[in-house]
Amino acid sequence: MTEVMTVYDRFTELAKRAIVAARDAADSLGHDFVGTEHLLLGLAQTAGTASEALRAHGLEIARTRTAVEDVLRAADVPASGGRSAADALSTLGIDVAEIQQRADRNFGPGAFRYPRPAFSLRLKKVIKLSLHQARELGGERIDTEHLLLGLLSDGEDTITRVWTELGIDPGTLRQTVLDRMARQ
Repeated sequence: MTEVMTVYDRFTELAKRAIVAARDAADSLGHDFVGTEHLLLGLAQTAGTASEALRAHGLEIARTRTAVEDVLRAADVPASGGRSAADALSTLGIDVAEIQQRADRNFGPGAFRYPRPAFSLRLKKVIKLSLHQARELGGERIDTEHLLLGLLSDGEDTITRVWTELGIDPGTLRQTVLDRMARQ
């Protein structure tokens, strides 16, 4: 039987950490989705070529987080914390808070999170662009720099507004990433 490799199987450990950090960023901001802006936060927090390039352009995590919050607030993106999903379960007699407490007691604090934010369609597109970037540069594995290149390749409004808010020129940042990769 032939094994099918998914895009996520191609992620390096650092890239996986960046995705987890993106999901955590979405959680901490109260969003019920993981979008491109959350990926930027995840990349900024994770070691690797992407965070080095971002820091070289003056991106600090706190400033980036503030820019993401400002852009999403201006776009009227609610920070509901998945309240609608918990409310829907409540109408069925399922108390998510009680399940959370039991899970914390039995498995440790934070072992259960509901709802787990889903990837936005835009983020899925950026991940596919990241694979394309890796292949174009001669690789099959996706690392943080490929995720950042995928993010820079996407002209989506929200991430473009974040770049603008941060005073980042995507073309210049892209060249910084490519230069750092060439030196490695």
